[in-house]
Amino acid sequence: MKPITDYKLQNVATSRIFEDDHWYLNDPQGDGTSLIRAVYKKKQIEIKDDSFGLYKYMDWLPVRRILEGSAAPVTYKSERLASFLGLKNLYITFSGYWPEKKAMMTSCSFKETEAYSVCGRLDRPNERILVVASAGNTARAFAKVCSENRIPVLISIPEDNMDAMWFEKPLNDCVKIISTPSGSDYFDAIYLANIVCSSDKFLEEGGAKNVARRDGMGTTVLSAVMEIGEIPDYYFQAVGSGTGTIAAWETNLRLIEDGRFGNKTMRLVPAQNYPFVPMYDAWNNHSRDIHFEDEALARNMALQIEAKVLANRKPPYGIKGGLFDALTATGGTMKAVTNEDLNESCRLFEQLEGIDVNKAAGVAISALRQSAENKEIGCNDIIMLNITGGGEKLFKNHNKTYNAKPDLIIDVHSMPKEKIISEAEALFR
Repeated sequence: MKPITDYKLQNVATSRIFEDDHWYLNDPQGDGTSLIRAVYKKKQIEIKDDSFGLYKYMDWLPVRRILEGSAAPVTYKSERLASFLGLKNLYITFSGYWPEKKAMMTSCSFKETEAYSVCGRLDRPNERILVVASAGNTARAFAKVCSENRIPVLISIPEDNMDAMWFEKPLNDCVKIISTPSGSDYFDAIYLANIVCSSDKFLEEGGAKNVARRDGMGTTVLSAVMEIGEIPDYYFQAVGSGTGTIAAWETNLRLIEDGRFGNKTMRLVPAQNYPFVPMYDAWNNHSRDIHFEDEALARNMALQIEAKVLANRKPPYGIKGGLFDALTATGGTMKAVTNEDLNESCRLFEQLEGIDVNKAAGVAISALRQSAENKEIGCNDIIMLNITGGGEKLFKNHNKTYNAKPDLIIDVHSMPKEKIISEAEALFR
């Protein structure tokens, strides 16, 4: 099944260009130390009407088909939060549920931008079952999209994060969930998914390595630029893997090449939730590498943060084309935010802007507040604040929801790999 968008793939490190005629997550002629990017034939994007949902940006999405039910991010100019922070050009890009702003992502997370793009890249029919590892919001988004479009998927998520698995309606039987036991974290869920993917029956989704995931996330920047009319000066977002910030940088490069929105490079300001701040620490140590001297301590710190979805112990930070390169290229910096700070920011945003936001969004708001208070940004600077999830409280007030349960709970440290694979395969018989 050929893509409906004209593009090729490129190795970031070597610049080698090749066809996307397979489910490539890296360059088959490369050494695995570099991300790949989509290179689109259409250099000036043409935005379709809102009836296309997320696919209004399909000129710069590597998709083979359009799925039902998608929604695009919404950007608006802030007044009350902007005034509170002394900023004149604060633009908020909101991905979630807020009908008043025409924001209709019913998972209440920007992870829908990834799910609709990644699943749109899949061939139909796809003989292998997609496997997605997640700390929460990604799992909910992929489960929703795959359930509604009848795409078989296996979700791997820590049991402690299952409260994120709520839905507007019960899941289709094509969606199966496996969990790592209570006390485990996102890294354990990734490890479990990797074991399962050693079976030919399953297909690794790929996370940051999947060009469709990054370019789906990049639609947040497209939304902002189309509203503002130019590329912003600063970009703020909370990060667990940093994939969304990498995507913002890549989209920025495409917009410069487009030529109609200026030639600025946004200064990226991603933020992590203290005490789990491995990328923040590495960046401030001027290091491309992340090391955990004590894995048990790292797991414990990950369990302490309130923004659970940001707990990734294996992010695409040092890989060529990853977050280290994005921050270096843009003159960016990183912030660290405490649980107390993010909770205060969530309350402040709801009070001033009128909508509830998730904990990760609270981290981004806190990073913006730090930068404004420390005069690291100017009052006239054009700023994009990426609110990556919100409206959950509103959505649940408007709708009945259903909570999913794991089909299997698997301890990867005690169960043999062969048994893990056979039990996962049995779920789809």
